[in-house]
Amino acid sequence: MPEKKRILIVDDEEAFGIMVKFNLEEIGDYEVRAETKGRRAMAAIKEFKPDLVFLDIIMPDLSGVDVFTEIKGYVESHSIPVVFLTAIVNDKDVAAKMGSIGGRTFLAKPITTEKLIACIQDQTGG
Repeated sequence: MPEKKRILIVDDEEAFGIMVKFNLEEIGDYEVRAETKGRRAMAAIKEFKPDLVFLDIIMPDLSGVDVFTEIKGYVESHSIPVVFLTAIVNDKDVAAKMGSIGGRTFLAKPITTEKLIACIQDQTGG
């Protein structure tokens, strides 16, 4: 039996994180942890060791861009794929840029479970 992919969601909307966690874990292929504070992201990465991070951009305590910079600056996490999952872009914006804005992968909220799974498979190779 293959090992479950570990997914970290960093989003200040607690209900959104809970919903994504539930939907992905229901499938059985994923272990998901949700954090609502950008400042907790690095601690969560060190403890949980995710295969992929979904990261909101606009959060009250630390922006997603700052969290991304921390992740990429830490030797043990710099290779973890990070996907910005945010409401500041829409599907049309993302499609026009072929899923990448400024060289970073973006998904627009609201998001379907199917799109999340496709992104996970694309970013983690399975």
